[in-house]
Amino acid sequence: MIGSGKPTPWLSGSRCVQYRQLSLNTMKILQESILTEDQPSGGARDRVNPQRSLELALAAARTAAENQGTGVVVLDMSKQSAMFDYFVIATGTSRRQLHAMSEEIDHKLEDDLNDKRMNVDGYDESRWIVLDYGTVVIHLFDQETRDFYSLESLWADANPVDLTDTLAGIR
Repeated sequence: MIGSGKPTPWLSGSRCVQYRQLSLNTMKILQESILTEDQPSGGARDRVNPQRSLELALAAARTAAENQGTGVVVLDMSKQSAMFDYFVIATGTSRRQLHAMSEEIDHKLEDDLNDKRMNVDGYDESRWIVLDYGTVVIHLFDQETRDFYSLESLWADANPVDLTDTLAGIR
């Protein structure tokens, strides 16, 4: 497990350095979000409104799928982290598609659900875009980067959220 002091076999050499750098950047974003005073969805540390966090995560997942995102997963991180409640993970096929997913998720969560994105990282490179909404963190990957970092494996002890109803009717 990362951060446990024990080596992780699938992270070695330059891969470890790359993961560490991305992890440090992502953790910095997440830590900054906790220190931000105006959090419309409530801080995960206090579990102020877990139902609101789930609503945001499901809306992000549905929006990613509506924009042709594949492999859409929502992980309940509330038992693994004091910093956030949910990870939303999706894959896009191109830079353009990743940008479209990112922008549509922003539109849905900010304009329709009145939440505020706290930070975004990776937009320019468009291989791994991280949208930070405080209690919900959205990871949009290209396939190669998703396979390389394998967040689902890294957080294998997190409970996946059933998306059957959320994604019903999306082709």
